[in-house]
Amino acid sequence: MSAEPNPTPAPTPRGDAILSDRLKAGGRAALAPIINVLAAMGVTPNSVTVGGLVIVFAASVLIWQHALLAGAVVLAIGAALDAVDGGLARAQGGGTPFGGFLDSTLDRAGEAIVYLGITAYYLGAASQPFAPVMLAGLALSGSFLVSYSRARAEAAGFAASNGLAPRTERLIIIVLGLAIAGLGTSIALPIAMGLIALLAWTTLAQRIWNVHQQAAAAALPTASQDKEH
Repeated sequence: MSAEPNPTPAPTPRGDAILSDRLKAGGRAALAPIINVLAAMGVTPNSVTVGGLVIVFAASVLIWQHALLAGAVVLAIGAALDAVDGGLARAQGGGTPFGGFLDSTLDRAGEAIVYLGITAYYLGAASQPFAPVMLAGLALSGSFLVSYSRARAEAAGFAASNGLAPRTERLIIIVLGLAIAGLGTSIALPIAMGLIALLAWTTLAQRIWNVHQQAAAAALPTASQDKEH
């Protein structure tokens, strides 16, 4: 098999995400006091990453046990820690390759754990769980493919961080769906999962198209050189 091209990653449009970069930056700024305290205490980013996964697991158990509102609150805390570990790494002089690997891997594990909790909830609570369980599967598989597409593109030398619904957007939607369902509007959770599925698969298509354009642009100089020879 021939080696894959490794062109310099082209700038990737990020403005198409649901949440603006400015809004996300504001959220990170709000977490700065927590990051400063943890840095002063000598807490490592990796320990925050692992702690976040433990909190997400607790949220999943609460969801499974039908405590949707409590699960949403705990999940929001776990999601906030996901932003804290990156900020903490920067505050301590930058992250490590292993830290980045651990963070990305446990992010995927956390998403799987949440949807397993939701699936278990519907299998135990719904008389006809097929539809919500299918929505959970579509949302989870789409979310995984969004993350995989970026990792695979970057391994090939392309950029692929664009799209409507990166992880932050998906987390906010599922937290809101769980919270509203926990307050009594049960249809909110299937709607949230359906929306995540739609946005995640759309984001995947956007990233595939973006990488296709970068690959085509990278191939043009090679084609021109071949013609000259």
